Amino acid sequence: MKLGLQLGYWGAQPPTGVADVVAAAEDAGWDAVFTAEAWGSDAFTPLAWWGRETSRLRLGTSIVQMSGRTPTSIAMHALTLDHLSGGRMILGMGVSGPQVVEGWYGQPFSRPLARTREVVSIIRQVLAREAPVTNDGPHYPLPYAGPGAVGLGKPLKPIVHPLRADIPIWLGAEGPKNVAQTAEIADGWIPIFYTPRSAGMYQPWLDEGFAREGARRTRDDFEIAATCHLQVVPDAATKQVVIDALKPVVSLYMGGMGAKEQNFHKNVFERMGYGDLADDVQQLYLDGEKEKATAMIPDELVDDMHIVGTAGEVRERVAQWEETGVTTLLLSCRSADEVRQVAEVLA
Repeated sequence: MKLGLQLGYWGAQPPTGVADVVAAAEDAGWDAVFTAEAWGSDAFTPLAWWGRETSRLRLGTSIVQMSGRTPTSIAMHALTLDHLSGGRMILGMGVSGPQVVEGWYGQPFSRPLARTREVVSIIRQVLAREAPVTNDGPHYPLPYAGPGAVGLGKPLKPIVHPLRADIPIWLGAEGPKNVAQTAEIADGWIPIFYTPRSAGMYQPWLDEGFAREGARRTRDDFEIAATCHLQVVPDAATKQVVIDALKPVVSLYMGGMGAKEQNFHKNVFERMGYGDLADDVQQLYLDGEKEKATAMIPDELVDDMHIVGTAGEVRERVAQWEETGVTTLLLSCRSADEVRQVAEVLA
């Protein structure tokens, strides 16, 4: 099991102390550091800024929102960071959701699977640098010849020769078709609510993708990077405090992250068997009753989604996650001491 430090995206202000946390992860033997983006800070700039002081950690985005940049622009970011880091870049991408894509980026959200396939194909063409990049798909045609075009578009190859022709591409995916496509065309998967209890639900979807003609990977060399909160506590009473503190985040994703008509995160909880609960939590959340929504979240759900316990319990739980196929745990740590403690417990 590898450990990835999840720095996430910024709140109202840039976080403090990040350089010390990243340095501790490098020294303690963690595998990678990841940055994210929503509708504030971007993923690439902090990764380059804090990654510049590292020499061993892989540098990943978890995740880049595809609609925020053209595919060739994403490829330029990736090949640039791969060069600067000496070949340590992991390109994690996702489609986000319609509220962000259409409300923030001003792009259509329809047909996310087809768009993802085109984005990945174009990026791989750029990195391979075997020929001028072209794309006949309807979402990202290259050269562009649609409305407003002057007719002078020319297929191009990147000026810079990529350090690696095959930078790992990991995709964020939640639904059956998206997970299957990820297993087919990507090098890794970044699930949002993967847990030991729900792992069985995903296996047929992954198998479908691996079985498709031309699939890039098999189970043996496909990476699954699952996000969770890991915390070592001295006793059951302290664990309960941590569990209670995590419930507002669970209720936010279940009831408040997305429109009532289309909430992909809520759909995941429904597939996990919490359909009635998710409906009630969403209704309360959208009615402004956030505290009541949070109070409905059961302890066992939070305990399944995260790894909280004594040192021995944490080691046992991590082994359970690994047995389901998880290759990397993406963890958020608030201090260098916490980074070192996790490394010592899981050594």
